Amino acid sequence: ADGSYGITGTKIFISAGEHDLTDNIIHLVLAKTPDAPDSVKGISLFIVPKVLVNADGSLGERNAVSCGSIEHKMGIHGNSTCVMNYDGATGFLVGEENKGLGVGLQGLGVGEVAYQNAVTYAHDRRQGRALTGPAEPEQKADPLFVHPDVRRMLMEGKALTEGLRALCLWAALLVDLSHKAPSEEEREQADALVGLLTPVIKGFGTDMGYKIATDSQQVYGGHGYIAEWGMEQYVRDARIAMIYEGTNGVQAMDLVGRKLPAKGGQAIQAFFAMVSEDVAAAKEGPQAKLSEALGGSLAELQAATMWLMQNGFANPNNAGAGAVPYMHLMGIVSVGLMWLRMAVAAQKQLDAGEGDKAFLDAKLVTARFWFDRIAPRAFGLRKEIEGGSDAMMALPPEAFARAA
Repeated sequence: ADGSYGITGTKIFISAGEHDLTDNIIHLVLAKTPDAPDSVKGISLFIVPKVLVNADGSLGERNAVSCGSIEHKMGIHGNSTCVMNYDGATGFLVGEENKGLGVGLQGLGVGEVAYQNAVTYAHDRRQGRALTGPAEPEQKADPLFVHPDVRRMLMEGKALTEGLRALCLWAALLVDLSHKAPSEEEREQADALVGLLTPVIKGFGTDMGYKIATDSQQVYGGHGYIAEWGMEQYVRDARIAMIYEGTNGVQAMDLVGRKLPAKGGQAIQAFFAMVSEDVAAAKEGPQAKLSEALGGSLAELQAATMWLMQNGFANPNNAGAGAVPYMHLMGIVSVGLMWLRMAVAAQKQLDAGEGDKAFLDAKLVTARFWFDRIAPRAFGLRKEIEGGSDAMMALPPEAFARAA
C-alpha cells in the first residue's frame, strides 16, 4: 500500500556496510522483482535504510538488514567491507523498475597520488651520477631525476595519468551529449561511444593506475617496500580497483563480446571514423609526426578488430584469449587520441602567445613521449591477439600442477 518492497538476499563486498558514525545508513541495493527479465535489463535500484524513518522524519524501528561478517582484506583497511543480509527488509524503488544502475569509477586516484609522491622523492633523493657525467658536481651525488630509468617510470606515470584523466573527461562530455545534443543522431552516437569506452576506461584505466602505483613505489628503491614511507599502501589500495565493479577480465569480455558487435559494430566504426578525422586534421600541421603515429596505432586496432570479428565468433576461446590485450590496445588508441588533441590545443595556445608556456611545453613533450614510447606497444598487442587461443587452451588442467 505504501509502495515499498520486501528485499531478501545477501550482498557481498559492501563498503562501509555497517558502522556507528551515523544514526542511520541508507543502502543502495541492486535487486530484481519476481517478474523481472533474466538479463541485466531486469535490475532495479532500491533504497534500503538501516533504520526506518517515520513520517515526521524521526528514526523508527530497525529494518531487517544486518551485517553478517566483515572481510579481512589485502588493502583499504580503513574501509569496513561487509557481507550484508537482507531478510525481508523494507526497500523503496529508485526511478523505474528494470532500469538498472549506471556505475562510474575513478581508477586513477591512488595511482596519481603515488606518482606525485614519487616525483617529490626523485627531486629530493640523491643517488649515483648521471650517465653523461655529474649533473651537480658540487654535490656528493645527483638527484634521481638524472637517471633514464627513473625518468622512464615517471614519464609513463605522467603520460598515463594525464591522458587517462582527459579520456575520463571526454567520456563525461559524451554522457552529457547523449542527453543534450541537438539531434537524435548525435545523441545516439554519443551514447554508443559511452558504452564502448566504459569498459576501456574502467579496465585499462585501473590496470594502468596499478602500474603507476607500483612504478612509483619502484622509484623509492628499498624504501618503497617499507611501510614508513607509505608507498606500499598505495600499491595495496590500488589493487582493488582492478576488481571493483566487475574484474577487468570481465570488463574486457564485455567490450569484445557485447560492445564490439552491438548494432553491427556501429560504435567501433564511429570511433574509428572519429580518430581518423583527428589524424587527417593534424596531418599537415606542426603535430604531423604525432598524427602519423596515432594513425599507425589506429591501423593496428582496426586489424585486431577485424581478426576478432572473423575468429572470435567462430571460436569463442579466441575472443576470451584476446579480450584483455584488445582492451589495452583500445586504451592506447583512446588515450593517444587525447594526447593528439592536447598537443594540437597546446600548440595553438603557444602560437597565439596565450596560456602558461611551461605548462603547455610540458604537454607537448609528454605527448611526444606517449607516441615515441607507449604507442608502439599497439603492434605487440595486435600480434598477441592474433596469436589466438590454441596454445593457451592446449594443456590439460593436470599439467599445471607440474612445476618442472
